[in-house]
Order: sequence, then structure tokens, then C-alpha cells
Amino acid sequence: MAEYQNIFTTVQVRGPGYMGAEAKRGGLWPRQGQPFFNYLAGLIGDPQIGPIYLGWTGMASLICGFVAIEIIGLNMLASVNWDPVQFIRQLPWLALEPPSAAYGLSIPPLNEGGWWLMAGFFLTASILLWWMRVYRRARQLGMGTHIAWAFASAIWLYLVLGFIRPVAMGSWSEAVPFGIFPHLDWTAAFSLRYGNLFYNPFHMLSIAFLYGSAVLFAMHGATILAVGRYGGEREVEQSVDRGTAAERAALFWRWTMGFNATFESIHRWAWWFAVLTTLTGGIGILLTGTVVDNWFLWSSKHGVAPSYPHLTAPVIDPALVQGAPQ
Repeated sequence: MAEYQNIFTTVQVRGPGYMGAEAKRGGLWPRQGQPFFNYLAGLIGDPQIGPIYLGWTGMASLICGFVAIEIIGLNMLASVNWDPVQFIRQLPWLALEPPSAAYGLSIPPLNEGGWWLMAGFFLTASILLWWMRVYRRARQLGMGTHIAWAFASAIWLYLVLGFIRPVAMGSWSEAVPFGIFPHLDWTAAFSLRYGNLFYNPFHMLSIAFLYGSAVLFAMHGATILAVGRYGGEREVEQSVDRGTAAERAALFWRWTMGFNATFESIHRWAWWFAVLTTLTGGIGILLTGTVVDNWFLWSSKHGVAPSYPHLTAPVIDPALVQGAPQ
């Protein structure tokens, strides 16, 4: 067993199909489906598939999500003259754009941004309904609601980009288009327009927490895999089992990282780092254009970035140039 369990392989334990723990309160719908096992699923998680519980929040979320994807997909297909070959070929570059600035926060015709508004409504409804599902399932099983609140942090960034900031700016045109490369192009143009987003201190924090959470999750995952031959994946039992996986893992962290991490504390660190990634990122996006018009000039003024010498001409805020849009 110790020789078999390594970084490339895993042991799939099979037993009778398990219907899951009893919930505190019965739901309106029973759990659906007879459990079965799949080897490929077992390579990345539990090999048992099912039973499944959808409930009304799950069904409503899936329906709203399907409607949103249909609106986006059909608009993209229409943009290539309903040609399926071109749709597949150009899919990374296709987009459903928000209304133009001329419409402000009004509801435009469907072909001039109305479809974008409708898709955004159904997509947002789908996400919020799924959040409700996550919260309700955790409460019914007697769990903490940590996952729901981590999900809420990601939803905060999504809402800032597509709803809160556009409303604060007074125009739907400030929102992000639906599309793979188009939304990346929007990000680049957004950064250039407001003086380089890298000088936004909340963006700095977001990136620090992003990289930090990646490192923490990798370190924790690697540590548990390294003590897997001692049953390290059974974390609760191992925490009180002296001389086995838990103590080896703690000793390793004390030797290499300089402080004691426990099976609980590392999860708190990772949870906070991940949550703060989108939380601080959303704050930085919300302040852009509403409070700060040029992040480079702001950072130079407040000592965050150096003020470069005026070799040819002084640095002028583009917003103050005559004829600049106000």
C-alpha cells in the first residue's frame, strides 16, 4: 500500500452504494437516482455518482442558466449568419455586447443591447438561485455555511463588473461583454482607460491573495498527499492520532515554513486568501471610474508609484485635455 500510494496513483475504495447522511429537515423532493460507480470519476474524486438532489432552487437555477446560455449562443450564431461551421471556428472571438453609452441605464431594443440585458438577468438569477441552494443544503445537513459565503465573494465581483459599477456610472455600456476574447479585450481596454489597473492598490491585494491562495492550496494538498501512506486524508482522526500523519505534517511545516500549521488552520488560511481575492478585486473595480479616474496619477500622488522625471513634457491627466469626453 505504501509503495502504491504516490503522487501519480490513488486507491479507489469501493463499497455498497451510499445514499448519504440524513438531513435535519426533510426536503420537498427526495434524492434521485440509484448510486453507481465510475472509475474515471474516482481518479479525481469519489467514484460513486448519485444520488442527486435538485430541489426547486436547483431546477430554477438550471432553467435560468439554460435560458441565459441560449440567448448568448443564439446571438453569437446570428452574428455569423447562422453558419454552424463559422460559429465553431470563430467562437472564441464572438460576443454579445452591452448597450451603447447613448442608452444610459434605459432598456434598449433587443438587437442594440436588449439581448445582453436579458441574458444578464437570467444568468444573475441562475447564480443567485444556486447560491441559495448551496446555503440551504449546508444548513439542512447541519454543516457550516463557509462554502456559501466564499461563493458570495465571487458573486460580489461578478455583480460589481456587470451591475453595481455600471449603475454607479450611469450606463450599461460600462459592463463586460459576454464572450471569451471580447471580455479579455474589455479588461485590457479598461486598464488602459483608467491609467493602468496595476497601480490600483486593491488590484495589488487581489493578485497577492490570488497567488497566495494558489500557493497555500498547493502546499496543503502536497502535504496531505505526502502523508497519504499514513492515512493523512482522514484528517479528523489523524489530528488525535499521535506519531502518524498529523504530527509528521506539522513537523514538516515547522521545519520548512517556520510555524505550526494544523489540519484546521491551513483551511482557514486558504479560505480567507481565496475569499479576499475576489472581495478586494471587486472593491478595486468599483472604485475605478467612480472615485479614481487615473490609477497611475493617483499612485504617483500618494507615493505608491514613483513620479517619473519630465524629460520632454509634463504628464497630463487625459480627462483634463480639451475635447476629452466628460
